[in-house]
Amino acid sequence: HVQLVESGGGLVQAGDSLRLSCVDSGRFFSRYAMGWFRQAPGKDRDFVAGIRYSGENTEYADSVKDRFTISRDNTKNLVTLQMNDLKPEDTGVYYCAAAPGIATSPSFWQYWGQGTQVTVSS
Repeated sequence: HVQLVESGGGLVQAGDSLRLSCVDSGRFFSRYAMGWFRQAPGKDRDFVAGIRYSGENTEYADSVKDRFTISRDNTKNLVTLQMNDLKPEDTGVYYCAAAPGIATSPSFWQYWGQGTQVTVSS
């Protein structure tokens, strides 16, 4: 069973950095790929980044490549998203998710956190 809780969101200015964290209180964290999605008001939930269960493989949306880094610590049931050089278009609710593998479609992901708001002002 997977229970995800995100933290680390906030209001920042363009060019700033934020680090999002997601902790799983369940027992099987290391068996799942983990991902981050974001959803802007009135828009679909979009894939941002994913990392396989071992941490050896990662994937990113083109819009965040070279700015965002996903990582995980299986000893702490923790996945993080380091976001650098933030832009106003990065604004949205960021969700942590777990699934057997990585896919860009939200429907593939089995477990979701409650989300954390990120707002980037220009």
